[in-house]
Amino acid sequence: MDGREAPVRDSFWADRKVPRKDAQARARARRVGFAGFVLALALPVALFHSLVSSIASEFRLDFTYLVAEWFPWVLIAAGLAFAAPVVWSAGRDPHSRWYPRSRNAYAGWASVLYILGMALGVQVAAVAGTL
Repeated sequence: MDGREAPVRDSFWADRKVPRKDAQARARARRVGFAGFVLALALPVALFHSLVSSIASEFRLDFTYLVAEWFPWVLIAAGLAFAAPVVWSAGRDPHSRWYPRSRNAYAGWASVLYILGMALGVQVAAVAGTL
């Protein structure tokens, strides 16, 4: 090479002046996103803890058992996994390298999988009689 450093993608954004209100709004977006993620993580644990522990105590390798009783919790976990990059990028600059390019798709999949998992979890709880 000729001795010149390649420009860092985020150097432009790191050096620019950000208005105070904009910085406060970004910090608030990060806090709200993190609090929402923690709430979404704690809600199924609080609602279905006894049900999941009773399902886990009767574990067996049976296709019907795995699909009927574990599928809602897998959907909830997948929804939270898709929500993680969305929460991580909340309040960040869209031109940052930490901002996922398909953020809206991640948010869509996260909400659909989480809501579907919660609905199926309520149905499993109603069938089990723990609701």
